[in-house]
Amino acid sequence: MKVTAILPDHLLKEVKKLTKGKNLTECLIIALEEWSNLRHIKDLNNKIEETPLKFSTDLNAQDIRELNRKS
Repeated sequence: MKVTAILPDHLLKEVKKLTKGKNLTECLIIALEEWSNLRHIKDLNNKIEETPLKFSTDLNAQDIRELNRKS
């Protein structure tokens, strides 16, 4: 997708420096992908905070080994 955007020079310089891409397009793709991945992690952390994981207390090491072998 072709996009026209007005971005501050200092921000573009920082993105170029941090991403080490070959050109501005590659730098922006790297930065946006990293931001998107971090956002997914943040959203998942929020979801887990709202509904924490629950671990079964009735399993022992032998039961877990058997479950792993079936997988």
